[in-house]
Amino acid sequence: MQLESLIENYGLLAVLFGTAFEGETAAFLGGVAAHRHLLGYAAASITASVGSFSADQMFFYAGRYMRRFKIVQRIISKPAVSQVHALLERHPTGFVLAFRFLPGLRTISPVVIGTTTIPAARFLILNAVAATVWGQLFTGAGYLFGQAIESLLGRLSLHIHLLIALAAAIALLVAGFAIRRYRMAD
Repeated sequence: MQLESLIENYGLLAVLFGTAFEGETAAFLGGVAAHRHLLGYAAASITASVGSFSADQMFFYAGRYMRRFKIVQRIISKPAVSQVHALLERHPTGFVLAFRFLPGLRTISPVVIGTTTIPAARFLILNAVAATVWGQLFTGAGYLFGQAIESLLGRLSLHIHLLIALAAAIALLVAGFAIRRYRMAD
């Protein structure tokens, strides 16, 4: 089976699970695939939002109802959690809206939020808003990146196009982590 056929048949499923457990790279590559007309843009961006929303809801409820389990205790005992708590205490609404955009905090934040007194209904609404914006933003960035690569380098084979997109997404993630680490050192 060719790569194009795999993406057309299983791409949305990959975006769904990829955005649920990894995040930005999966949404970005979904946008690149939409640019190549292997996925519909609306379907890819909505699927990215749903994947992110669903995982964060699951992690929130893990924090809320399973805080005594070892895996949750391990997550909330990490040093980064004290920073999450500090931001959450000062700006609860802003933090819930922004955590998925903060490198290194995306996975642990909903678990930590679940251990607080923030009402589940409030988290659900804020999570839905943030996941919608996030899905559109990263899928759109992938779509625009696909267009930029095609404009600069011409129509590349799908393999090369996706490799360039993956390398760019990884470079952006590494840069985000480096900036965050640098800011935390100050």
